[in-house]
Amino acid sequence: MMRRQINGILLLDKPIGLTSNGALQRVKRLFNAKKAGHTGSLDPLATGMLPLCFGEATKFSQFLLESNKSYYVTAKLGERTTTGDSEGAVIESLPVNVGMEQLQQILPQFIGEIEQIPPMFSALKVQGKPLYELARQGIEIERKSRRITIFALELKALNADSFSFRVDCSKGTYVRTLVEDIGRVLGCGAHVIELRRLHVSPYQSALMYTLPTLEALAESAGFTGLAACLLPIETAVNSYPAVQLSTSAAYYLRLGQSVRASFPIDSTLVRLMSEDERFLGIGEVMADGRVKPHRLVATDSA
Repeated sequence: MMRRQINGILLLDKPIGLTSNGALQRVKRLFNAKKAGHTGSLDPLATGMLPLCFGEATKFSQFLLESNKSYYVTAKLGERTTTGDSEGAVIESLPVNVGMEQLQQILPQFIGEIEQIPPMFSALKVQGKPLYELARQGIEIERKSRRITIFALELKALNADSFSFRVDCSKGTYVRTLVEDIGRVLGCGAHVIELRRLHVSPYQSALMYTLPTLEALAESAGFTGLAACLLPIETAVNSYPAVQLSTSAAYYLRLGQSVRASFPIDSTLVRLMSEDERFLGIGEVMADGRVKPHRLVATDSA
């Protein structure tokens, strides 16, 4: 069957035990889509929101990669593992004597801008090779710390040997590393045993679809039913101010030329809209107030 040209964004509720790429390929087959990509990996252990971009939406996946995220996390106390989660081998076991008051006193030091060293078991590339490939060979290399932001960190539960919390964080945050760092400060070590991504900005209250739901929909309503699950491409960039272009300005912009905006804009990037409210893409505001094309959707997709 010929692959279909589909444009839009699907919010998948990724199941546990499946890689992000594995989940993407299953959904891509359901839609019989020509082109699709995901916006940042979730570990097989993790569940929750994984935005999938189809067709022209893949041009804007970077904006979702760079957006803020929220997670619900459960961590086991008293054990450190090779991977920072329950998929790794235990490398140290320590006694646990952690109370609610102690944990509540410690967590605030992780809120705000903090430095974080990426784990060896990550997809971060060094000289073109993912770190996890080196880690599997028993090789560890020095990693530079990165500045991330923890916007909120809320303790939800504490049991004898585990605790749960919600975290709202910036792009580039490794929750496994956060848990390991908390365990280090507590003095007993810790690793992730459950991880759920609650949302990816700007989809804080948007509906997610599970694989069984999509499979049932494909069976009962076919491609029409599946297409109804897609969000418009522009939802990925709705946080940027909109600029409406005249027909002539839109024409010249598509030719790669910069155009005059109809009013002053206090933003580096803007959403470009046609006179009839169609999304054209993202434009970059120049120093002289003109707008040049940054990333545009194909003419037949606008």
